[in-house]
Amino acid sequence: MLERIPPREWRDLAVAWFAISIAFTLLFVGSGISLPEYFLFFAVALSTVGIGFVAHEMAHKFTAMGYGYWAEFRKDNLMLLVAVVMAALVQVVFAAPGATLISGSPTREQNGRISAVGPLVNLLLCIPFLLLAVAAGGIFGLIGTVGWRVNAMLAAFNMLPVGGLDGRKVLAWNVPVFAALIAVSFALVAVSLEPGILGWISGRV
Repeated sequence: MLERIPPREWRDLAVAWFAISIAFTLLFVGSGISLPEYFLFFAVALSTVGIGFVAHEMAHKFTAMGYGYWAEFRKDNLMLLVAVVMAALVQVVFAAPGATLISGSPTREQNGRISAVGPLVNLLLCIPFLLLAVAAGGIFGLIGTVGWRVNAMLAAFNMLPVGGLDGRKVLAWNVPVFAALIAVSFALVAVSLEPGILGWISGRV
């Protein structure tokens, strides 16, 4: 399976992974945090965002390939910059660091299924991260908390029915599936708002 990921795609994934991890770090830590704590959180974001982001894009890729199309992730340098700048200035992450491009013409149903599987994977990843957050303390509790919050955010953002995001293509294919995915995504984001991330850093690490 990994042989289907060419070197250029690995590089694009790595750059996007790094940039979006910086963006989520800036979103969560704010000001008034020490340098060691900042790097600690960046390491946590790098692992949790990495799992969620790469799993999301690879779900798109291999689902499309399962239908017989070639698919490959391509980073968008402008959107990577926008994500970091918006996180720094207005505490919002515009998590669109690129897209998995499909060679061919999928049907509306195929396109909807290919699009839905990315957010679905993020929602499924919330489960082990949430269990880790509940069961563990210290750094592992922090990883669990950040992991399920980030994956909920990635699912919710991508399910917005605008532009080239997954939500628009899922909505065009199947309204009930769209409604279920976006409702669960935003519900998880709402629940994940507490406890605060800085509370986890200061109280559990």
